[in-house]
Amino acid sequence: MSRSADLLLTAAAPAIWGSTYVVTTLMLPQGYPLTVAMLRALPAGLLLLLAVRQLPHGIWWLRTAILGALNFSVFWALLFVAAYRLPGGVAATLGAIQPLVVILLARALLGTPVRGLAVLAALAGIGGVALLVLGPKAALDPVGVAAGLASAASMALGTVLSRRWQPPVSALTFTSWQLTAGGVLLLPVALLAEPALPPVTALNVLGIAYLGLIGAALTYVIWFRGIARLEPAVVSSLGFLSPVSAVLLGWALLDQRLSAAQMAGMAIVVGSVWLSQRAQRRATLTGAGAPAGNPQTSAPAATRGAHGDKAG
Repeated sequence: MSRSADLLLTAAAPAIWGSTYVVTTLMLPQGYPLTVAMLRALPAGLLLLLAVRQLPHGIWWLRTAILGALNFSVFWALLFVAAYRLPGGVAATLGAIQPLVVILLARALLGTPVRGLAVLAALAGIGGVALLVLGPKAALDPVGVAAGLASAASMALGTVLSRRWQPPVSALTFTSWQLTAGGVLLLPVALLAEPALPPVTALNVLGIAYLGLIGAALTYVIWFRGIARLEPAVVSSLGFLSPVSAVLLGWALLDQRLSAAQMAGMAIVVGSVWLSQRAQRRATLTGAGAPAGNPQTSAPAATRGAHGDKAG
């Protein structure tokens, strides 16, 4: 598959994640964020495990637990703390620092050069997201701000470590391990921190099924596949598309207004994603690609897994 096709496929994941707000608002009981996060991760992970019938071995038990925590349980738990204590726009803007953190962590852990154009793209993306979702009366809560920043750092570290460790399995298998680990880690937290769910309706079940099968299982297979084939900073910049998708779906399905500032924010976000890809193309042309031992396109690694595609 060409690089452009890899980019388009990977971009589908954050575009689908943008539907989470609409699905949560219309289809799920309110006030149970950790329980919903656990139900989103654990059943999907177990179903994928049944499909791949392959468990981690050796050091991969520990690495799976670490990545499951960083990419799912810690990330989602802190994200929900931020969402509860901050206006949604503030929480989303704090989360938008993730590509910038990935650039710095990729330098420290992968030896990837810090490119000025990539940093500019990340900063532009943050500004675009702020225009897209930040309201004029946004209030700041120190605990919420800390949780929002920590959640972004958690997934940023999970993204870079997913690329660094390069497991010898497919993206499908790798996703099954991480979703299961993340769900298991969330289970006791959800049981202790939240009351039992009210009687669920068919609509609730449909919403959970969508978030688990489409919003978690499918999208994270795509996401980890992208991390394996593309530079982490490039993949992370695609995450800017999630708030764009969320705002467009809110406009289309929830009758939310779309202001001129939001449209400008969308244009800036799309421009920042394009700029990030351009930064990597320039680096490739000048020979400043991924460091030795961490191939930019992991063709050998991508074919090692039982299902053909290697996860990052």
